[in-house]
Amino acid sequence: MQCRDAIGHGARIQGHVAGSIRPEAADDREAISRLLRAAFPTSAEARLVERLRADGDAVLSLVAVEAGDVVGHVLFSRLRAPASALALAPLAVRADRRRRGTGARLVEAGLDRAKREGWQGVVVLGDPAWYRRFGFRPEAVQGMASPYAGPALTGLALAPGGLNGPRIGHAPAFAAL
Repeated sequence: MQCRDAIGHGARIQGHVAGSIRPEAADDREAISRLLRAAFPTSAEARLVERLRADGDAVLSLVAVEAGDVVGHVLFSRLRAPASALALAPLAVRADRRRRGTGARLVEAGLDRAKREGWQGVVVLGDPAWYRRFGFRPEAVQGMASPYAGPALTGLALAPGGLNGPRIGHAPAFAAL
C-alpha cells in the first residue's frame, strides 16, 4: 500500500509506507521546535525558525508526518539577495526516521512547490554531496559574496538566471547563528 501526501507524492521506503509531507500547521510548531532541539547540538536552529516566522521571512515550511507525529521538517526563507530566491534551512529528521528518504522527500517537495510558486532559485549551506542529488551546485553561487561562502554553500537555479547577482543576502535572523 502506498501513501499519498499533500504534495501529491506517494512512496514506499525500506518496506515501510512513508508518511505524508504537508505544509506546517500552527499546531505543529511545538513538535517542530522539539525536533530541531533534538536534531542539532544547540537550540540555535529552533530559535532561527522562530525568528524567521516572527520576522515574516519564513516562506515555505513543510513537515513529514507519520502516525500523527512530526518526524521531519524543512524551512525555506526569503533571501534579501538575489531577489526571488530562497534559503533552505534548517532541515531536520527525527533520529529514528533517518536514512529512510524522509529528508529527501521534504527537500523535493519544497523545491517543487517553490518552483510552482515562481521562486527563481534556492541556496543551502550543507553537505554538498548530499544536496547534489537535487541539483545544488557550488558553481551556481560562485563569485557571489556571502558570509557563508565556502565549500558547503551551494545553489540551485529554478529558472534561468535565478541566482544572478553579486551577493547572497540571508534574512537577518541568520546573523544570530
